Amino acid sequence: MSVLTDLIYGGSNAVAGLTEGAVNDAIAKYGPDQKVAFPDTAYFFPTIYAATGVKVQKLGDLPACVGVLKSLITNKEDLGDALNAGLATAVGAEILEGLKYVNGAEPYASDSGIGFVPDPVIRSLGVPLVTGDIPGVAVVLGKAENAADVAKVVKDYQSKGILTFLVGDCIEQALGEGVKMGLEMRVVPLGHDVTSVIHVVTVAIRAALIFGNVQPGDLAGLLKYTKERVPAFVNTFGAIDNVVVSAGAGAIALGFPVIVDIDLGENQVPGALESVVDHDQTVKHSLELRNIKIKVKELPIPVAFAAAFEGEIIRKADMRVEFFSGRNTTCELVSMRGLDEIEDHRITIDGPDIDNGETDFALATYVEVAGSKMQKDFESVIERKFHTWFNYMEGVMHTGQRNQFRIRVSREAFDKGLRLKDFAEVLYVMIMDEFDAVVDKCQITLVTDKARAKKILDEEAMPAYAARDDRLASMTDESVDRFYTCILCQSFAPAHCCVVTPERLGLCGAVSWLDAKATNELNPQGPCQPIMKEGCIDEKTGRYETVNKMVGEATHGAVENVTLYSILEDPMTSCGCFECICGIEPSSNGFIVVNREYKGMTPAGMTFGELASMTGGGVQTPGFMGHGRHFISSKKFASAEGGIERIVWMPKELKDDVAARLNKTAKELYGVDNFSDMVADETICDEAEGLMAFLTEKNHPVLALDPLM
Repeated sequence: MSVLTDLIYGGSNAVAGLTEGAVNDAIAKYGPDQKVAFPDTAYFFPTIYAATGVKVQKLGDLPACVGVLKSLITNKEDLGDALNAGLATAVGAEILEGLKYVNGAEPYASDSGIGFVPDPVIRSLGVPLVTGDIPGVAVVLGKAENAADVAKVVKDYQSKGILTFLVGDCIEQALGEGVKMGLEMRVVPLGHDVTSVIHVVTVAIRAALIFGNVQPGDLAGLLKYTKERVPAFVNTFGAIDNVVVSAGAGAIALGFPVIVDIDLGENQVPGALESVVDHDQTVKHSLELRNIKIKVKELPIPVAFAAAFEGEIIRKADMRVEFFSGRNTTCELVSMRGLDEIEDHRITIDGPDIDNGETDFALATYVEVAGSKMQKDFESVIERKFHTWFNYMEGVMHTGQRNQFRIRVSREAFDKGLRLKDFAEVLYVMIMDEFDAVVDKCQITLVTDKARAKKILDEEAMPAYAARDDRLASMTDESVDRFYTCILCQSFAPAHCCVVTPERLGLCGAVSWLDAKATNELNPQGPCQPIMKEGCIDEKTGRYETVNKMVGEATHGAVENVTLYSILEDPMTSCGCFECICGIEPSSNGFIVVNREYKGMTPAGMTFGELASMTGGGVQTPGFMGHGRHFISSKKFASAEGGIERIVWMPKELKDDVAARLNKTAKELYGVDNFSDMVADETICDEAEGLMAFLTEKNHPVLALDPLM
């Protein structure tokens, strides 16, 4: 055999033996009926489940899995067989990691890594992955000879928005070199044992199950999906042993190339296993192998600018300057002007800059735009992007919108020279880049003078906000002549297509009808295409000939019929990155609504993950519907089946978030006051018997409705 296959088989045989021994020891200690599970997942042991369809739920299920693992190790010279042995190593790693969680253990509680990545986290990554905010996934493994080398590579990935997982001593090396870590920073330490690499493998595998509708047991479909739709790769640092090589073979089998920093000579496999000994070339070569193209935006500011910093938290102790509506006047406003009314790239700072020694400031961000194709409806679309763009600046945190927001600037960013002009430059560059199809000129004024900021708020911003709110309130599905498709998520869920209407935003919560309209104006051939509202077949369920035709074309025939307002008849498909899921609760004849952040049980007898596993990937599942948070209070929410009157249970955090809007809709539609008080949550019950008692006590309107089925 070759040196390479020798190493692969040596590692896979070692892992097989270790796995078999560990399983036998665990059964001897706890018994075959001891439950075993990774936390917060509906996919059991994901690698085993996806590849074989076997649902590992107790220790007694594992010996058969070990048998499958061993059968994959043929010890034959053929490279294809050797890659299968790499998959066996992945199965062994999953079992070894799973055994760490036996009996409710929290094996990573005191580790610098996080271990298993829960399902809701993967779902939350769906939108940035499909929009390109996360253009790829890197796995960095091992220990570099020079810590600065690994830190440089990781920071480079971070600046490009790549989601990077760390395994091994490179975690401490990167931390020691000042790399900021955490899911919100797109750099995630998994663990020190090489087996913890399986936790990023299962992210890719669950992406196939969640978004791609790959069926458990379809190994060929799984490998095709991960190779073609998950843009991942592996970088190893330092010496590699046979277990690392075997794990790498498993990655290659999934379609993820492995780049090592030692010279493998003739043992390289072009496009799959390659040596790059110059760390200055590691990132470039890795991206090229997965055909990941990064559009780098060069901004004239003194701090880094990348999607990886969007989730950065600036603690008060690390803060140098704050703009906060709770203490000072704040507002953000975009106003459309005539082409001859403004001067392009004119930036004005009206009032003191942030280097005057103060820490609290007023801030009115006043942006005037002009363009021959600009529309008033696009003002709010551009305005909402301020939140994202400011958060892309390293050392800046932005929360809220309009006249209620908080911006913090870290001491580190301030010391690097970040000033208000840089905020303005970010806005100018990004507006002219992302909205160049409708914006020809952009003029920016940042006002920190308290009196003048108050004047802008009172005379410009508040009237504009009120006018927009009135416009949005008047917009209904009946008041427009077209809806829009959104197929952004098809890069991960090829059979899915959202239909976005004024009263039903995209299920990810990020695309409103105005957003879709603007997207179509900016890119007429892009992901949002107009659907002329014609050929109404059934007004109650929201069934249109044109909608069916457009969805059929957009999904290449995978979905032929869809309704907009029904949860039972041809409901709209889901990709998997929905904010919430609605499902039937049989005892009450109502609906439960669960957000992905909720980890507990529901009265339907299923967790969010279990409910979500029944939909997604572009399939239609009558009785289940993925959707955005704001859709809950829509008058069109499952209106064919009775609408929001059917809602009987929500997690408390979600209920509190939507209560005001939900109550307003219930009052308008049914004359019911404080409807949210009639909706149970987990502090009241999480099972059907308690739910029925609560609904009876509150005389919930669902009790008087006709049966759903």
